[in-house]
Amino acid sequence: MPPLTDPTAVFLNVPYDEEFRSLYLAYIVGLYQLGFVPHLTSEIPGGGRRLDRIIQLIQSCRYSIHDLSRVEVSVAPSATPRFNMPLELGMTITWQILNPDQHTWFVCESETFRIQRTASDLNGTDAYIHGGKVEGVFRELCNAFRRDSSPSVPDMLVAYRVADSALNSFLDRNGTRNPFDRSVFMDLCRLPSRLAAWIRHTKPAV
Repeated sequence: MPPLTDPTAVFLNVPYDEEFRSLYLAYIVGLYQLGFVPHLTSEIPGGGRRLDRIIQLIQSCRYSIHDLSRVEVSVAPSATPRFNMPLELGMTITWQILNPDQHTWFVCESETFRIQRTASDLNGTDAYIHGGKVEGVFRELCNAFRRDSSPSVPDMLVAYRVADSALNSFLDRNGTRNPFDRSVFMDLCRLPSRLAAWIRHTKPAV
């Protein structure tokens, strides 16, 4: 039996590399600002087959975001493309088709129309184009999850700058330089959630 679906949970399928660091942080901050809780495969504790645990995480989330903007071949000594994001998107689409009322997925890209070349089977799917910018991520998150009480993009940028300034201390505290580590991700999640509550409380009524 699949796990119960959390209506505020969003599975975040993004590349784990340094060049994506600012957008990764933007997704975390932006989702919390909009009242959602992001989840990553890196937060899954050890034990059990990894693929099974990823499927369980997808099934437990009401929504998912799949960022396919990093399709370039890696610069590592043995240059390889990144297949994890398309793989996890495929798993998610299958789950959604079998359970249409339990999951909604979104695809994000940095370049308009590129998805028609990199994943032509998704033709007809409206990708959310963030342009590789933090402001673009916030704009597209607002487009995907718009609510009457949604914060403005400038509000979200304020929270982002606070989280960005705290990131190095989180890395130092956890003895790592990898912002995608489970311990750092958990610290990042605690900070934006407090910021989201603070901004909602202090923002004057319009």
